[in-house]
Amino acid sequence: MRTTLWLLSFCLIGACTTSSKTENTSMETPEKGTFGYDLDFLQKRDHDVAVLSSDDSTSQVIVSAKYQGKVFTSTADGMSGRSFGWVHYKAFDGQPDAHMNAYGGENRLWLGPEGAQYSLFFKPGAKMEFEQWHTPPAFDTEPWHVTSKTAQSVVMDKDMILTNYAGTTLQLKIDRSVTLLSREEAASRLNTSLANNVKLVGYQTDNSITNSGSTAWTPKTGAPCLWMLDMFVPSPGVTIVIPYEEQATGNVATTDYFGQIPPDRVTYKNGVLYFKADGKSRGKLGIPPKRAKPIAGSYDADNNVLTLTLFDVDKNATYLNQEWKLVPDPLKGDVVNAYNDGPLADGSQMGPFYEIESVSPAAFLKPAEKLTHKHAVFHFTGEKSQLDAIAQKTLGVSLDTIQKALK
Repeated sequence: MRTTLWLLSFCLIGACTTSSKTENTSMETPEKGTFGYDLDFLQKRDHDVAVLSSDDSTSQVIVSAKYQGKVFTSTADGMSGRSFGWVHYKAFDGQPDAHMNAYGGENRLWLGPEGAQYSLFFKPGAKMEFEQWHTPPAFDTEPWHVTSKTAQSVVMDKDMILTNYAGTTLQLKIDRSVTLLSREEAASRLNTSLANNVKLVGYQTDNSITNSGSTAWTPKTGAPCLWMLDMFVPSPGVTIVIPYEEQATGNVATTDYFGQIPPDRVTYKNGVLYFKADGKSRGKLGIPPKRAKPIAGSYDADNNVLTLTLFDVDKNATYLNQEWKLVPDPLKGDVVNAYNDGPLADGSQMGPFYEIESVSPAAFLKPAEKLTHKHAVFHFTGEKSQLDAIAQKTLGVSLDTIQKALK
């Protein structure tokens, strides 16, 4: 009897010890910079956050309808893998910002234009300066609605009523879906082959705007556009790469959105533009429709990460000017943009982060008409030689060329 009781006691103690170890392990805080850390952080602020996942859980994407349908981040290597999106942790606490609540996110949907005669960020007649600049709450702070969700996709929508700088009231509906792509789908979209040990995560966003009002949007009333912005984590070794049409006429790029970008930070040659994205010097550039190609990317040499974005481009469409001023022709704007964050004049800084952006044509829509813009994001990690093959196939340049472009 004593032997039986001793064995029972031993088993119970052993069971309790094992359970305690499992519980402690599961409660350990993931390392900052990993996907698990960002997921833990975001789930505490959005209990309904969607996590799209591959069958083996290596490729995962975090999407939040509460935070305006943002793709916050992704990983190619599970919970302990690198988190590719920039998350602005400080923005989630405290009072809302009057100008912009920069929660971060490696893919967010805004509506443009930001500036010029049809601006959605300045009230009619307001001076186009920072104190008067306000991001509309509908895509800054208000939650969106989930209409359907699966293990690999989530579909959301949002009804909005906005007023532009021209004084026009725009009644509209946004529909947005985010779909995790399989390895085969990613390779097919990029028209490239992938070595077995290359790790990747890829997803596509389908975004549409519908005129849900009773008045047509015209050059007189002004019109919005869909605007996709991808916020990523910078490092001293990150270079943004934007292929362009070398034979087209006109400027290759506008490089003075926020003052002229220094020549040691941007250059272009042989149909490819290179832009340093270290998060240490604020600058933005844009590629016009005739020059734009439907792809842009970046290479992080410090962490050996290749990022690619694919998006719709219509060279014959009208794109809106987004500069913070009244311009001679508000119907002449850029298609692809890139931004490197850096300190402001007073030394303060929101980031650091960098962005790759794409915009749709102007949505000159009659009532009930719809315009759609697709934008996909891919991240790759693996041996440099394997990533080099992908870069040469998609961007048209080698990783060594990218690394040496601004040296």
